[in-house]
Amino acid sequence: MMKVEMPVSSLVSNEELRLVQEMGIKYLAVNFTAEHATYEGVRSLQNRAAKYGLTIANGGAMNLYKSPSIILGYPDREAVLAKYNEFTRVLGRCGIEGGYVAWQPNGIFRTKVTVGKKTNGAMTMVADLAEMNARPISNDRVYGEDEIWTNFDYFLKAVLPVCEESKVKIALHPNDPPVASLGGVHSLVYRTDDYHRVFELAKNSPFLGMKLCTGCWLEGGTNFGDLMADIEEFVKKDKVCCVHFRNVSETIPYFEETTMEDGYADMYAVAKKLVASGYQGMMNIDHAFRDPDGGENKFAGGTLAGGSIGSACYMTGYMKGLINAAYKEMR
Repeated sequence: MMKVEMPVSSLVSNEELRLVQEMGIKYLAVNFTAEHATYEGVRSLQNRAAKYGLTIANGGAMNLYKSPSIILGYPDREAVLAKYNEFTRVLGRCGIEGGYVAWQPNGIFRTKVTVGKKTNGAMTMVADLAEMNARPISNDRVYGEDEIWTNFDYFLKAVLPVCEESKVKIALHPNDPPVASLGGVHSLVYRTDDYHRVFELAKNSPFLGMKLCTGCWLEGGTNFGDLMADIEEFVKKDKVCCVHFRNVSETIPYFEETTMEDGYADMYAVAKKLVASGYQGMMNIDHAFRDPDGGENKFAGGTLAGGSIGSACYMTGYMKGLINAAYKEMR
């Protein structure tokens, strides 16, 4: 059976951990701040979480898994790769079997955070490709496709041996939004075929898998791939480390992130496809809404799923309901 987890920051409070416990959730996906991305920091959160019956299932160091130094091959790449590998060893020492990487040196591109059409007054992320393409480049120069893939190959050669040694599997997230290039940097994964290329480059290592982000597939639509067919293929190939469960209003060039029931995709059908494909891994919501108090354009993330407690709990409860109904129907 699929395992529901709550995405949290390592700054999560005991009160919030208690709330996660009360939702019947057993697992956490943790974004560790640089301060907490140490053996002592990870162990400390493990011990706090254990008091509420919670287990850290996977974790990433926020300053490393989207590092421009690694992705763009800056002069300090070796030093940052050493820190990435050291954090992987920390995860392994702590018995945490999942790590992260997202080949996005400038993070997730969005136009603004504002009250959406279908968010019941909460603030959501909005993407307008025309606006984002009109911006100046985000880094020192343009980085093309060959260079990005060469840097990713370099990364794999540096980290996969440490993953194998530590028994930690990396989950690679697609580029968000999934378009060929943003901010002057070519995207690594913006189509299903890119995942095929990734796994071939890694020589089908069991220590590299994907974060199957339904939101990214839906943002790209058929230009990304066939979500239902891809779920079946990659689950059966044991390449899905975890699922990010999210809906959007429409495909690019413009979309708003929505509640699961208000986007264009039938998320119950997606849940049933995951069940029918035999997926039994981790699953969590992605991008909870923000409270409007932070101001229209302020990216003020919370410690639960990057947004407000109410939104994180509502979305997670809705997702759990879909999963449970899917299992009952598919018996």
